[in-house]
Amino acid sequence: MKEFWVLLDGFEEKISEISSHLTEADIIVSQHLSKQQVQELLGINVKVASPADDSDIQLFQDNGSFLQLLKVQKPSAVVVEIASGEDQNKVMDAFAHGASYVILRCSDWKTIPLENIVARSNENKVLMEVGDHVQARLALETLEVGSDGVLLTSSSPEEIARTSEEIRNRYTSARAGLSLVEVEVTQKKEIGLGARACVDTTDIMKPGEGILVGCQSNGLFLVQAEVEENQYIANRPFRVNAGPVSLYVLSAREKTNYLSELEAGHPVLIVDREGRTRPGCVGRVKIERRPMMLVEAQWQGKRLKTILQNAETIRLVTRDGSRSVAELKLGDRVLARVEQGGRHFGNLVAEESIIEK
Repeated sequence: MKEFWVLLDGFEEKISEISSHLTEADIIVSQHLSKQQVQELLGINVKVASPADDSDIQLFQDNGSFLQLLKVQKPSAVVVEIASGEDQNKVMDAFAHGASYVILRCSDWKTIPLENIVARSNENKVLMEVGDHVQARLALETLEVGSDGVLLTSSSPEEIARTSEEIRNRYTSARAGLSLVEVEVTQKKEIGLGARACVDTTDIMKPGEGILVGCQSNGLFLVQAEVEENQYIANRPFRVNAGPVSLYVLSAREKTNYLSELEAGHPVLIVDREGRTRPGCVGRVKIERRPMMLVEAQWQGKRLKTILQNAETIRLVTRDGSRSVAELKLGDRVLARVEQGGRHFGNLVAEESIIEK
């Protein structure tokens, strides 16, 4: 699980603006306040990293010697300034002397030092000091593994909220998975030409992976990426032929968009048949007019619909494989995400009563 730390120092005058957002932080960091003082200032119980004796995590600044770490009887964190290649060795020295965390501070923010340290850190925990959610995302994705968390130095309520969302939505909730159910196909019908969107991602998908789309926001079908071999066309494991531009697509765990809204750089959620998810990004969306097929299914009396291009390369995911739209038969069972409520500008409102036919 990725950790979210927030620096409090220097932002005390903004406490009224940011205190509600700080409840999302795992650790509040201060160089000069004790845990008691931080909690009195915020009015909430929080875990604190500081040099004070009552801190949950003992905080040290790198002073060239890590012998004091050997005397610490609680988790400890060392801030290491990375200004040259030699400074990277300080990180390993800190861990060798028992540091629980090392916080990397790069005044000239760079990815390469973090890559080098992540590659060498093994089981040790490395945090990256960042100024905004964009830097946080880069730190958390470095070498795919990423840092174990970030220390945010911004006092902006918006940045605190966006960085928290970046961590929670992309790295915590995603790993919890989605609940997928088997729905029974009850109808398929050719409906003529339509504007179809191929979603080309910046990633490579494998059999059983794809994206969730559908005519109704609370009933989305898992459409597999073009990973299957075909004698007439090369496979394209980066692509999902997703259907008409009017369909909903799950772009994040708690967010939908219309396919028409996707473009290069837009996030999209990659899902497999077990419900495991990972964040993806759109590389391009290719829209062309193609013959379309309406697919209708049923689950616990609920009617669900999606529309897909009528071609053998478009496949719906099943529990043990996938089924081409062209070969789909009544009674076949395919995987879908079914939930209660409706969507308001893509956000789930579970209590809302909505009808989408």
